[in-house]
Amino acid sequence: MPLYEYLCSNCEHQDDILGKSSVEPLLNCPACNNKTFQKQVSAPHFKLKGSGWYETDFKNKPKPESVKINNDKTKTKTETSKK
Repeated sequence: MPLYEYLCSNCEHQDDILGKSSVEPLLNCPACNNKTFQKQVSAPHFKLKGSGWYETDFKNKPKPESVKINNDKTKTKTETSKK
């Protein structure tokens, strides 16, 4: 479940709420009970770093023979059409 940041515009109370995205946003501030609690736009609390999952998982996988044969035929057709 995603973590949402809320801020009260009345008392400036901040809170992180864990909840489903399908649930209506909270309106009542838990500190002052006013309907001034608003969801904030924020960056996620994780970063994707490194070479990436594509580089490490799929890039160096051997291709099936049928793909290799098709690639060779395509290369030959393009090389002959350029001449």
